Amino acid sequence: MSLSEAEAVPKNPGEKIFAGGKQMDGVIEMEVLKSVSQSYLTKLWSNDVFYTNKELKVTRLIDQISQYFTVILLLIAFTAGGFWMFINVAVAINVFTAVLIIACPCALAMSTPFTLGNILRIFGNKKFYLKNAGVVEQLAKANAVVFDKISTITSNRKSKIYYEGIELTVEEEALLKNTLRGSNHPLSRTLYSMLAEYDIVPLNGYTETIGKGMEASHNQNVLKVGSAEFVGNILAPARGTSVHISSNNEYKGRYIFNTEYREGLANLFKDFEDNYHLSILSGDNEGEKAKLSSLLPDRTEFHFNQKPEDKLDYIKSLQEKGFTTIMVGDGLNDAGALAQSNVGIAVSENVNVFSPACDAILDASQFKNLHHFITASKASIKVIKISIVLSFLYNFIGLYFAVTGQLSPIIAAILMPLSSISIIVFATLCTNFIGRKIRS
Repeated sequence: MSLSEAEAVPKNPGEKIFAGGKQMDGVIEMEVLKSVSQSYLTKLWSNDVFYTNKELKVTRLIDQISQYFTVILLLIAFTAGGFWMFINVAVAINVFTAVLIIACPCALAMSTPFTLGNILRIFGNKKFYLKNAGVVEQLAKANAVVFDKISTITSNRKSKIYYEGIELTVEEEALLKNTLRGSNHPLSRTLYSMLAEYDIVPLNGYTETIGKGMEASHNQNVLKVGSAEFVGNILAPARGTSVHISSNNEYKGRYIFNTEYREGLANLFKDFEDNYHLSILSGDNEGEKAKLSSLLPDRTEFHFNQKPEDKLDYIKSLQEKGFTTIMVGDGLNDAGALAQSNVGIAVSENVNVFSPACDAILDASQFKNLHHFITASKASIKVIKISIVLSFLYNFIGLYFAVTGQLSPIIAAILMPLSSISIIVFATLCTNFIGRKIRS
């Protein structure tokens, strides 16, 4: 059976211990075999994906258009001016000047930054922080979303714990509390925080068998805490993670830990179901697969026991199939996948924590609204396209009157800033309307 990321792993003399591991008990002597430059995380961070500038991949709509704008504008101005030169020199000068003024690309150039800038402000107010405006464009293009499991779709808050078995006496629970006090195991710390407060009592004896459990004694009472095999479980195996208790060699029961998933997880996946390829990646074992399968759409792919490089390679495989990917993760081990994806989003209980290689940070309280943010990004790109069309209409209409000699340079100078202002107002009003659709 594969182990959970939180479970202790026994080590024998001569075995390798990787940086980042945590000693749970006992005294050990270690020999450093490799330098920091050869460490596990350094190798992961040395992947070429960390040297790729994602901003260079973003092709701005405005850049594709503006590179031809000046050349075409000058051609129109000289052609119209040359035509009118043979008819009326004064009109020719007015036509040439009016064309250059009325066809100023300001409205065209400002449609993109004002739209994306305002949507960035709106996202920030709703606790979704983007690295730059280019991320909005990539979010709009995405058609695959990959979620890490630990601390991403699950909450870092205290797990739900249920006791099943013979009720512990006050003395037994007090001894349990004092026994757990000496352990650094994640499950022990979680259970310790859940139990009621008791006075600290000196233990007559305390031993911890790594990866199995603890045994402690006080006066005439002996308590064992740990795995089913360690304490002698006589009940059927529990579904999920459990901590078993025995007192004076009598099996008492078990504390069952149920993983707490983030609020709105099922509805979020339902929103994504029709138009996105969905995947769950986890370094954990398959203990929660049945529960996740019941919560999430049937088409969701599950991949467990994933190492950091496995997650990165999975993102690559999706991209090779033509998917534009969003990776939603958390922590150092997700750094490679976050960097490889088209958009890497770090979900955090505290947005001030270090989030390597991500393009955006999503406050955990807004996790349920991720689909709304992506929908808003798509709508923002539509606003940009409409603004560009409106800008072209302004230019076409203005150029028509300018080329035919019906528009003086003074009127053109008045209309030009008005067209720019109208585009700015349009973009601002539309993005504000889009933002109001995102739930708080």
